[in-house]
Amino acid sequence: MKSDDDKVFSTLRLGDYAPDFSLPATDGKTYRLADFDESPVLVVFFTCNHCPYVINSDEFTRKTADTFAPKGVKFVGINSNSENTYAEDSFEHMVERMKQHNFPWVYLHDKSQEVAWEYGALRTPHFFVFDEERKLIYTGRGIDSPREPAKMTVNDLENALTAHLEGKPVPRPITNPIGCNVKWEGKDAHWMPADACDLV
Repeated sequence: MKSDDDKVFSTLRLGDYAPDFSLPATDGKTYRLADFDESPVLVVFFTCNHCPYVINSDEFTRKTADTFAPKGVKFVGINSNSENTYAEDSFEHMVERMKQHNFPWVYLHDKSQEVAWEYGALRTPHFFVFDEERKLIYTGRGIDSPREPAKMTVNDLENALTAHLEGKPVPRPITNPIGCNVKWEGKDAHWMPADACDLV
């Protein structure tokens, strides 16, 4: 997946297993991938505090999380942005934001950025949906217009979850995540999305 020689990295590919993690959350706990074993579907998404694409689409993400919660779907948000680039993305501001908005997901801090590196997180927000075996079945955006949600025409994340839970193939399993680039610290890498030719 990685090559330290040419610094070209790819996102997870369909069918890949979710990389494990051990990260602190805004609720004071530390979570690993295994803590969500009871969920038949797990949505891991890379997000942050400052990005306008995140801020403007968070309520759509909340609605999707609330809609699928009764079916056991869990949402896990991960902030991997360097706070040296944007001070608003510090853990302290994460705690404040969760207190203010009470989002229906666990909000984790990836200070080392190793988890984002393993998943191949491209932007904020960037969604990864895993089935019960924790194999990737969808990756990309939530809605097609996260910065201007009033112009939304498609909720790709919701469509993917609906199809999978109905036992159908995900209609569009790879989409282009739309948002701000992940703010890396001390990394000079070029990212190549998995199956880039299929991004739409």
